[in-house]
Amino acid sequence: MALIKKIRQRTGLAIGVIAVGLIFFLVGGDILSPNSTLLGGNSNKVGEIAGESISYEEYVRKIEEVKRAFQQNTGRTPSEGEMYSLREQAWQALIVEKVFKNQYEELGLTVSDEELVDMVQGQNIVAELRQQLVNPQTGEFDRTQLITFLQSLEDAGPEQRAFWAQQEKLFADARLRIKYDNLLATSDYATKAEGKLQHKMANSIADVDHVFIPFYSIPDTDVEVTDSDLKSYISKHQEKFKVSNAADIEYVVFEMQPSGEDSAAVISEITKLTGELRATETDSVFAMRNSEGDNPFRTYLPGENLPESLTTNVDNIEVGQTYGPFITSRSTYVSYKVSSKFDGTPRMRASHILFGTNGLEDDAKAEVRLNAEAVLKDIQEGLNFATAASQYGQDGTAQRGGDLGWFAKEDFVAEFAEVSFATKSTGLISNLVETEYGYHIINVTELPKTETYKIAAIELELGPSDVTRNDAFRKADSFAANTGNSNEFKANAEAEGYRIVQANGVDAFARNLNNQANAREVIRWAFNDASEGSVSQVFELDNSYVVANLKAKYEEGNATLEQARAQATVQVRNEKKGAKIVEKIKGLTTLDEIKNAFPDAASLGNSPDLNLSSSVLPGVGFAPKAIGAIFGLQNAGEMTKPIHEDVGVIVAKLNSITPASEIADYNSYQNQITQNNSQRTAYMIMMALEDLADVKDFRYKFF
Repeated sequence: MALIKKIRQRTGLAIGVIAVGLIFFLVGGDILSPNSTLLGGNSNKVGEIAGESISYEEYVRKIEEVKRAFQQNTGRTPSEGEMYSLREQAWQALIVEKVFKNQYEELGLTVSDEELVDMVQGQNIVAELRQQLVNPQTGEFDRTQLITFLQSLEDAGPEQRAFWAQQEKLFADARLRIKYDNLLATSDYATKAEGKLQHKMANSIADVDHVFIPFYSIPDTDVEVTDSDLKSYISKHQEKFKVSNAADIEYVVFEMQPSGEDSAAVISEITKLTGELRATETDSVFAMRNSEGDNPFRTYLPGENLPESLTTNVDNIEVGQTYGPFITSRSTYVSYKVSSKFDGTPRMRASHILFGTNGLEDDAKAEVRLNAEAVLKDIQEGLNFATAASQYGQDGTAQRGGDLGWFAKEDFVAEFAEVSFATKSTGLISNLVETEYGYHIINVTELPKTETYKIAAIELELGPSDVTRNDAFRKADSFAANTGNSNEFKANAEAEGYRIVQANGVDAFARNLNNQANAREVIRWAFNDASEGSVSQVFELDNSYVVANLKAKYEEGNATLEQARAQATVQVRNEKKGAKIVEKIKGLTTLDEIKNAFPDAASLGNSPDLNLSSSVLPGVGFAPKAIGAIFGLQNAGEMTKPIHEDVGVIVAKLNSITPASEIADYNSYQNQITQNNSQRTAYMIMMALEDLADVKDFRYKFF
């Protein structure tokens, strides 16, 4: 918020957030499809990049760099789910380092020491620093925070110095990438011929009638698809049927759901604790000792919402009373005791639009004031405040409609606070308010409140007891111990009444099995330890035990017939249906006749303003081939041949066509093409370099 009076001085540790952001910038959001063919039997090898072997140790070092950045940023150790994301960042960072290093050297791109100094303490501070070292009162970069931090490095320990050196390296790497991307982007150029074609596609209009015959107009039973048909189709369209390392896994789930006895035990315990909470005189101590929930004793400041499970169950909340137990949406039981209610520091809520004037001369400030007054007048005449805030606001609140949330008077500079808290009703304040930060338009959304509560909460989780868990494990362990292969897996599951769940085409890097989350250990077993037909030991997942059977495992490359069967069958069947449709309408000369050949399924449509640049035919869907054929017609009344699209067969008749007129200057179209190409260049080059680097990823064997 732009008005908080005290600047929170940031320590060097807070700079850690920058590393995470820079790593995201350097690697982008593009995760490679894994190639996990293990080369040379080297168990210490996690992959290859540009012919260079990446060892487990090198990869782990990079993970530790990213992990340290995360810890510096958040002040905590990442969870396993977060570690998955950090490992991906580390891998992508290695790819960038290996792939782009030679490119930079060949082009002579460098970042000099002088340039780096300018980036971290000169006139051109990098955006990552500017975004993190912000004065909370102004919402703008605060150089004093940066100076304080840099001066603190003189007395900092070796770990913090090393960490800052890592930041500087990331800054330099990011600058090299920017230089490289800009060099490529500025090399794009569109010719006049390209601009002319773009103009033609954007401005050529056709009026067309069309008949659409969907493939389902031919029953599946009327078409025979043989394995020979499928093999032929797959052979001709191998690019459609590429697969990564994958496995077909089936498994049985042994749920660890709380039993009726478990539920009764929790209810009994929460009921007992509720009675004790009611009787105790030390609410806070009792709640903190006995609750499994977060914030067991909390102060609710004016304007803050009380717990939903309390307010939805109790109409009149009284001090000293105990309420509950209630069941929550998180499958927990909770009881509350209202320890006290009192008048605290008044807090109110408002929104504002800041027109900044920091560093401006009087003439410029006067111009800003005129602009602010004009916007205020527009709001008074009906312009939505939130819309105006998002358009004109110059601080961080603009993106949320200017909302400042609930605040106390002392949180704000005097001029703003006095006017806001003096307001007797909600709504727009009729005059601008000037502070040292600029001019403010203020909209009061909630009048000051003082009502403050202290509430103790006892919360117990409704989960499976040890008895329930042991019973589920006993069943899973017995099933695994008596099952040695795929045949026994099916037979034993049927005998015990267990449901077998199929998970086909599981990627080597997958983390879930269908809706079974955090099943990475099962998948690692399938790709590392198991052979086809193997049955696993018992795996413990979040809320269940799982026993798995590896049905099949596939290497990266072209799909087998069985892998491609489902997709290829649809394609081949539709091709044969399309041929039957074409045969049935052969010799028909009007769209009505064609429609009547399939009276229940075919549909007629008209598109009076079809554009050459379109790829969608109204009433039909994605139909680029049909649109191309339509604009290939020369004369009104001409009809296209039957056109096979993904959804069916289309025949169109041209009513009229309005060609794009010639214009004197195609520069705007050339510029549009150049701009679009420039925006894609960095991504396309990255993909091309990664492809040339022949990245091989074997990490699934380790993580």
